Amino acid sequence: MFSKDNLQFQAIELPVQEALSPEDMKTRALAFFAKMKTRHSTRDFAGTDVPQEVIEHCIATAGRAPSGANHQPWHFVAVKSPDLKARIREAAEKEEEAFYAGGGGDEWIRALEPLGTGVEKQHLTDAPWLIVVFAQRYGEFEDGTRYKNYYVPESVGIATGFLIAALHHAGLSCLTHTPNPMKFLNGLLGRPSSEKPVMILVVGQAAEGAVIPVASTIKKPLDVIMTVK
Repeated sequence: MFSKDNLQFQAIELPVQEALSPEDMKTRALAFFAKMKTRHSTRDFAGTDVPQEVIEHCIATAGRAPSGANHQPWHFVAVKSPDLKARIREAAEKEEEAFYAGGGGDEWIRALEPLGTGVEKQHLTDAPWLIVVFAQRYGEFEDGTRYKNYYVPESVGIATGFLIAALHHAGLSCLTHTPNPMKFLNGLLGRPSSEKPVMILVVGQAAEGAVIPVASTIKKPLDVIMTVK
């Protein structure tokens, strides 16, 4: 934990040490792959309630991610208020209107066509939870003194990956939504200017008959995304 105190290096024993056999490693790796292979982004959410405790556990998992200098430069705002979700949707759709009217550029808009996206973002109010991810450009102590954070995009990206995996493991569907620009989220959620909104995770149980775009099932094969030297 980053502290204003003059922390010094001190070693402790690794809390958990597992000496797995190669076969056990393979079994675990394949089991996790099989689980994550079932993860898909959908825009069809049921209004079924999801206990706050579930969201808290998943965000706590995200907080265990590694980060530059262990500064943990992230903040997650979990939104369940119907009124606040409606205001976020209204602001997001206003930005989307500008994007699809030409602000996004022809190439970007064409790239989105196979995914079936558009201006209307009903999922923002259908889902029981929105989790807004903020990246902290710099930190501040209680007395207002600033300190620098390191590798902020990388650290927040890793933590968000942890969060998405935790949500899926808990049996929830999750959609990443990135309205552009997103500065309106600071005002709506009362976050300081030192934090940059990165994305909105739309979270809940998938609606009965939920669909996904066929194009989203096309994944690069292992021999394309991996090189062994």
